[in-house]
Amino acid sequence: MRKHNAFILIVAAILLLGLVPFVQAAAPKAATQVPGYYRMQLGQFEVTALYDGAIELDTKLLHNAKPADLNRLLARMFVGNPKMQTAVNAYLINTGDHLVLVDTGAAKLFGPTLGYVLENMRAAGYDPAQVDAVVITHLHGDHMGGINDSAGKPIFPKAAIWVARADHAYWLSEKIAASAPEKMQPFFKMARDTAAPYLASGQWKTFGEGTVLVPGIKAVKASGHTPGHTAYAVESEGKKLLIWGDLVHAHAVQFARPGVSFEYDVDQQQAIATRKAIMQEMATSQSLVAGMHLPFPGLGHVRAEGKGRYAWVPVEFAPMPKVEGK
Repeated sequence: MRKHNAFILIVAAILLLGLVPFVQAAAPKAATQVPGYYRMQLGQFEVTALYDGAIELDTKLLHNAKPADLNRLLARMFVGNPKMQTAVNAYLINTGDHLVLVDTGAAKLFGPTLGYVLENMRAAGYDPAQVDAVVITHLHGDHMGGINDSAGKPIFPKAAIWVARADHAYWLSEKIAASAPEKMQPFFKMARDTAAPYLASGQWKTFGEGTVLVPGIKAVKASGHTPGHTAYAVESEGKKLLIWGDLVHAHAVQFARPGVSFEYDVDQQQAIATRKAIMQEMATSQSLVAGMHLPFPGLGHVRAEGKGRYAWVPVEFAPMPKVEGK
């Protein structure tokens, strides 16, 4: 026992004198995240969700909700309050014949936490020069800002840029901009400046409700958030996906309370009516949904909870199916 105690005292003394180095981790911390893309198969189509980044929205931007209800819903989903983290997503669809990008993110129009769509597209194995169609849900800067680089030069040299006719007429109108509230006028200028290079090159195209942009991708009217806000119905071999744009900005609140509107909805009552109708349709059909402000990758289903309330059910991570011969 005495020998054992003496040994312990000797080891302690050596450690205190620094004669034996303390054990450290074998490797330094990586301090990085995985690239922001997620891939899934939809029939014969390959769909890649691209992460543009995240921003924090103030809960004051949500209307038609009592503060107590709002606080409860946010706490229930462990969402920050009064600042809610909100993702910005885009979706790249390879149909086999076409490479279609739905929205382009914000570039750096809204600060350094956004603007990573291009980086994540390349990480996913694609280059902007391969994209032959860019379809925009609406002309807010966080959805169309990424069509140009930081110098304002076009990023997609071969792509047609498709925009709903109603949004084109609204956001690119200097007359409408001049009569808009002062806080909204920068959004009009942002849209005009971003569109300008593609208008000059002839790549800027407009469409109406129900237009098939490429085989398997169809424009669906979803107005309210903006006059021409558009969802895109994607279908291959009977498998369906609705990319619904900005139908939801605060997932913790607006699924449970679809009547809660958002500050920047141009027509708030129409935005509410559109959200309720599409949520009901998606819950009934059990179709897959993608949203630009849903937690990345923003893919999942809408589950009816009764009394006009819904829940968001995100997809589970899954490997891509193996391709024969590879």
